[in-house]
Order: sequence, then structure tokens, then C-alpha cells
Amino acid sequence: MYLPPQFAAKDDRAAADLIREYPFASLISADDEGLPFVTHLPLHLEERGEQWVLLGHCARPNPHWRYLQARPQAVVTFLGPHAYMSPQVYPDLARVPTWNYLAVHCTVQATLIEQPAAKDALLKKLIGDHEPPYAAQWRALGDEFAHKMLAGIVAFELAVTRLQCKLKLNQHRPEAYAGMRQAYAGGGEQEQALGRWMDRLGMVPPADKGGST
Repeated sequence: MYLPPQFAAKDDRAAADLIREYPFASLISADDEGLPFVTHLPLHLEERGEQWVLLGHCARPNPHWRYLQARPQAVVTFLGPHAYMSPQVYPDLARVPTWNYLAVHCTVQATLIEQPAAKDALLKKLIGDHEPPYAAQWRALGDEFAHKMLAGIVAFELAVTRLQCKLKLNQHRPEAYAGMRQAYAGGGEQEQALGRWMDRLGMVPPADKGGST
């Protein structure tokens, strides 16, 4: 993606936090005609030392797993909080609106998982992310039901080979920090989340950096 230096995350922890906070991803592969094919799905991030792996699955009727089998390299995108930013946040009038957002793009290498036990283990990790108590219900449904359900999906590991994390929060315009923070504090869920990321990135209005004397 287009990534100006001022919007590039300084460390990978920002990317890891965004993936875990906003795990609903877009998996993008080339189909048999060479066109992009997209599946929207939740993914689980597993850090294996320095190697990051994204775990997920799709329905067996979804042709995406066949595209991954034929062409294992793919792209995964995650979109964090995003919101409109009014030019009213600036102290002067010669400004235009924009849209602030946080995003992660991963280039990945896919490996399909077909063994029922391995698929079951992968599902339990996704369950642990979103509804841990459901694990007991899943086990109580019995092996016959579980095998039937597992046969209806294809699971995969997506090893991350390249990572980009874009934090577009107008970092290069410190004169707008105060107005942005005030506007986001009074906004909805998306705006408030962006405001918290401003705090995390130390986006403090210039007059406030030194504190009072």
C-alpha cells in the first residue's frame, strides 16, 4: 500500500495490537483468471519467535482454498479504527478534509491444514479469541458432530513474509493535534479509538509538551 514515512509504524507491536483488536481481515488471492478474489474472515495471530503466522479457515465450497493451494502467496489486510477529519481542527482556514485510519497489510505464504485434529486445534484458538466458554460446548457436541463440521471447512496457516502498518493520524500536522483530540473525544466509537491511538503515539499539542512552569 502507499505508505508515506510519516505514517509508517515505528515498531511491529502496533501491527500486532491492531491485528488482535481488529481481527476481521480481508484475504486476497489471485483466482484462476488472474483477478483478485477476496474472502472476509477472522484470523488469529500467533507469534512463533520472529515468525508471525495467521490462522484461519473458510467453508469448503469457497474456492479460495483452491486458489491458495495453487498459488500460496497472498495478501491479508486488517482495518482498524477510521473516521472523517474536518478541516475545522486547524487554526487556519486554508485546509481540506481528510480521512484518518489505521491499517495493516501482510504478504503471506499459505499452507493448508486438512488433518481433523490440527483443524480442531486451530478452531480452539479462534474460539479462545472470541468466546472461550464455547470450547466446553464444542467438546460436548461429540466426536461425530465435530468431524462432520470439520469436514465442511478447510483451515490454513498464513506465514507472514512482509508487513506494513499504516497509522494515518495527521502526525505531520502538529498544529492540528489539539483540535483533532478534542473532536475525537466527543465523537463515536471510531473517533474515540483514534483519539486513544493519538495518546499512544504521543501526539501532544506543541504547547503542552513542556508542561507548566
